[in-house]
Amino acid sequence: MAFFLLLIIVTVLRIESVAPGPGNVYTNHWAVRIPGGRGQADRIAAKYGYINFGQIGSLEDHYHFHHSRVVRRAAYSLKGPHSFIHMDPEVAWAEQQVVKPRVKRYVQSDPSFIHFNDPKWSNMWYIHCNDKSSRCRSEMNILAAWQRGYTGKNVVVTILDDGIERNHPDLAQNYDHLASYDVNGNDHDPTPRYDSRNENIHGTRCAGQVAAVANNSHCAVGIAYNVRIGGIRMLDGDVTDLVEAMSLGIRPDYIDIYSASWGPKDDGKTVDGPGPLTKQAFEQGINKGRKGLGSIFVWASGNGGRQGDHCSCDGYTSSIYTISISSTTENGNKPWYLEVCSSIIATTYSSGEFNERKIVTTDLRHRCTDGHTGTSVSAPIVAGIIALALEANLLLTWRDVQHLLVKTSRPVHLKADDWKTNAAGFRVSHLYGFGLVDAEAMVLEAMKWRTVPAQHTCRKLQTEEPEQHVAYLEHVVVKVLIVHPRRGDLEINLISPSGTRSQLLANRLFDSSNEGFRNWEFMTVHFWGERAEGTWTLEIVDSLSKLRNPEVLGNLKEWTLVLHGTSQNPYQPSSAQHSGSRMVEIPALEEILEEPELEEEDEYDGPCHSECGDQGCDGPDSDHCLNCVHFSSGSLKSGRTCVSHCPLGHYEDTASRRCRRCYKGCERCVARSAGDCLSCRRGLFLNTLNSSCIDTCPPGYFADENQRQCLKCHNTCMRCLRYADRCTACSEGYSLAGMTCVPECTNGTFFHLEEMTCSPCQSSCRTCTGQCICYVWAVSSQN
Repeated sequence: MAFFLLLIIVTVLRIESVAPGPGNVYTNHWAVRIPGGRGQADRIAAKYGYINFGQIGSLEDHYHFHHSRVVRRAAYSLKGPHSFIHMDPEVAWAEQQVVKPRVKRYVQSDPSFIHFNDPKWSNMWYIHCNDKSSRCRSEMNILAAWQRGYTGKNVVVTILDDGIERNHPDLAQNYDHLASYDVNGNDHDPTPRYDSRNENIHGTRCAGQVAAVANNSHCAVGIAYNVRIGGIRMLDGDVTDLVEAMSLGIRPDYIDIYSASWGPKDDGKTVDGPGPLTKQAFEQGINKGRKGLGSIFVWASGNGGRQGDHCSCDGYTSSIYTISISSTTENGNKPWYLEVCSSIIATTYSSGEFNERKIVTTDLRHRCTDGHTGTSVSAPIVAGIIALALEANLLLTWRDVQHLLVKTSRPVHLKADDWKTNAAGFRVSHLYGFGLVDAEAMVLEAMKWRTVPAQHTCRKLQTEEPEQHVAYLEHVVVKVLIVHPRRGDLEINLISPSGTRSQLLANRLFDSSNEGFRNWEFMTVHFWGERAEGTWTLEIVDSLSKLRNPEVLGNLKEWTLVLHGTSQNPYQPSSAQHSGSRMVEIPALEEILEEPELEEEDEYDGPCHSECGDQGCDGPDSDHCLNCVHFSSGSLKSGRTCVSHCPLGHYEDTASRRCRRCYKGCERCVARSAGDCLSCRRGLFLNTLNSSCIDTCPPGYFADENQRQCLKCHNTCMRCLRYADRCTACSEGYSLAGMTCVPECTNGTFFHLEEMTCSPCQSSCRTCTGQCICYVWAVSSQN
């Protein structure tokens, strides 16, 4: 027996706090929010016997407290004088940290004209799908992206895991200490903890997939083999909300991409996701990371396929802020470990059955492996491909990257019964998202990409708020409060106004929990590009399995629909068609005739933002101004905002009061041409000869990493390295002695390093390097 629930009216959720469930492990660490600065936090910590370990990542007013007299791990939250901190009026919020089980998503045991000398290069089958001997029929086109010159240069990736072996021969050259931290050990060295079982191999393997050095005669080649790679060691210890938030907040203005191949238990019965601090860290990264462009979070979709798990019950991979990546075997089959869900965006090759090949990468103790497995493989591959796209266009936002993956991924030969074409023309599957990633297509699109319009979020069916108007969909979220005697019996589907059906939840055989879903968010990308207007249908199916009392039914208490998208079509008509199956949407005649009615909205009569000029505004924010006091930043497509100073990469045009874009590569400039730069973006250097930004300094100059300028070598050096007097080649009339250029001496003389002059050789020498060292004898011996 089954029942179907059809719902059209959306109710507003009442969000309630939920007490921790049984089986929790309580630590002696607290997360607290105390306004007033570090001094105020230190005072309150001392008052209740805590030690303040400092701010939690980049979360302002949030601090990490530790209490040495509380049991390190306990089954209950122990009470005592320290507990009164929760009642202190100067403490806005405090929460004792609970251990959150997190598992690494590798599967445990149950020729082109580009050629590298790395010994495992020929074994990297997933890069050689065009070879006749390869069983993979479709390319991820990584070689083609390299052939166009993109290798990840000037991009920074970090691996959130159990550490990375920073001195590994295939990682050391690309290792970046500024992208690394040891959250478990509270220091700056992410080196894994070594043991006899090699438990902490995971992060080093993922790092090698992204950044293994090419042509160094060792191991393999990374997808972005010139990228800067770091590691955040955070899985080798108790994982709490605090630990995860700190890890996600490490240097968000320096790190471009965070790759994570872990998550809650993939056991088919767990429903778990980010805690309150981690949610804030995600939002902070999206809003402020990469100087406002947004941090890019790539997540492995999960390995619970054999347990019938569904990745919609994983709050990390189903977040709108993460890029959820799936896997396929070399034959295009569904791997036995694969979870399916509606939040998956794209897919890469990975391991499969015992007779199908696995992935080659770096391994612990300076070794190499061809046995890397699971969806753990797929997140780093996509992180590397995104690095190639960022090299092509460093100004891509976090949403631009998701749009690029949607537009360029291809269904090709991936085998699934649920491939469908949505109303926007995109082919999509719950197994593989929009298909196999295509690195070349990503970089080509990135090169010409224009930033998508601002993200709007609609939480009400009818609203006149312009920032809540969603016409074209991106992510769709359904939040539910369901009481149910056996959670695993539920199936949930959402049907869009265009008729596209997306499965938000499938039955889970092992999920016998009676907790139901407490304000849980399901997310789908299957309506991407569709129009939002119309009737949405939520369908809940109760399978009434034999494992429960059939007389006890479930109850949907509350639910709400949240639409994320844009008010304008995010794609130009000329670029909207990626393949024959993707169509350009032409609005219906009645839509065109109805458009003028949008102008009949009530006029705004409230206060304007301080950056708005004398012409007033249409709303309270800086992007509602009709003119600006100082400068207008942005464009008609992306949305304009009034600012007091122009952002990096732009200069202030005082005549038009506009922020104009600098030439590509300039961080600060005085005008738009290549020779108007004042400073350069990371990885580039200012050529002081012509005020341009370049990646390699000209002969006679060296790259100063601190000033990010090309500075002149010593006049005796033709080329130098890092310092003016560390010569690698000499000017005419000078020879190299170590890394110093010394005058060339005539025959019969040598350069005396102590006296810095040419001194005569011994009389028996024609040439020499010292007074007693002859190279050519002046007189030969006679018989």
